[in-house]
Amino acid sequence: MTKHYDYLIVGAGLYGAVFAYEAMANSKTCLVIDKRDHIGGNIYTENREGINVHVYGAHIFHTSDKKVWNYINRFAEFNNYINSPVARYHDELYNLPFNMNTFHGLWGVKTPKEAKKKIKEQTEKLGIIEPINLEEQALSLVGEDIYKKLIKEYTEKQWGRDCKDLPSFIIKRLPLRFTYDNNYFNDPYQGIPKGGYTQIIEKMLDGADVLVSTDYFDFIKGNECIADKTVFTGMIDEFYGFKYGPLEYRSVRFETETLNEENYQGNAVVNYTSHEVGFTRIIEHKHFEFGKQPKTIISREYSQEWHKGIEPYYPLNDDKNGALFAKYKELADKEDNVIFGGRLGNYSYFDMDKVILAAFSAVRNEFSKTTAD
Repeated sequence: MTKHYDYLIVGAGLYGAVFAYEAMANSKTCLVIDKRDHIGGNIYTENREGINVHVYGAHIFHTSDKKVWNYINRFAEFNNYINSPVARYHDELYNLPFNMNTFHGLWGVKTPKEAKKKIKEQTEKLGIIEPINLEEQALSLVGEDIYKKLIKEYTEKQWGRDCKDLPSFIIKRLPLRFTYDNNYFNDPYQGIPKGGYTQIIEKMLDGADVLVSTDYFDFIKGNECIADKTVFTGMIDEFYGFKYGPLEYRSVRFETETLNEENYQGNAVVNYTSHEVGFTRIIEHKHFEFGKQPKTIISREYSQEWHKGIEPYYPLNDDKNGALFAKYKELADKEDNVIFGGRLGNYSYFDMDKVILAAFSAVRNEFSKTTAD
């Protein structure tokens, strides 16, 4: 390529798209590349059978930051979807998050006082003062019944490790709501973009040059001087050639199928919390937009260990990986012309609103302001 850019942005997901949009608003030129054959990163949605499929898992936008909410609404109209997942333990169904509907299903209690008494009886009986792992942390917060049916096996499927081998800080707290409220998030702003997420990224990248099916490490050979600066949203350890060894990630495998029926499970998200089934949850995509199509599309999600050749999704933020990331972060902090962003560049799980805020921060460091200011 002969054209020169102000910024090479590696990754056409939300972070990269926000940065590109703001850079262009500051009269900068951007080349955005992505190794996948489409833009959008993990929030990519694809219309099938008139249903906007969340190809890489459910993404519900939620935030307490009105500025972020107003910003994202520039690019799409959002519906009033409220996330209210259901948990299935064998043949038992429970509402999430843990609330009075959950407690009534578990114990038949009808009042907050009864529910609090039941939880207190179980936690005090265990006598855990200083939790040393995730299992003890969860038991000390919610007791045996909730832990056994709704946390233990689901967590072990998700992380591929026994709860006794996971650090306690993964579950710093478990929200207990003593109201009959199935709204999973506390944030006042919540919804799904009508027509899916891909349109948001398309509008943000309007004006940028975009190359898909383009791997950075192949592309940069021979294009070392393509841009003044690089915004890198891929794996930070891979950027440095795994110099200190690879960080650990969890990945997800999706089995998606179209069913010749209108309504498969009656809810967008159903978690399967026992080892009885191998997947962690089933997503029924049409319910995110209150669809009435004659067919439906579901995705089963299987958590698995990351290895080269598959997508990394979740960083394994234990002490060992934290120490390893700190070494890569030290290298990153010395870079003058590379900005690391997103969940992989920062080895941290971000909700979408936090991704936008992180991109805002990077933009302000570069240009002193964003269009959201």
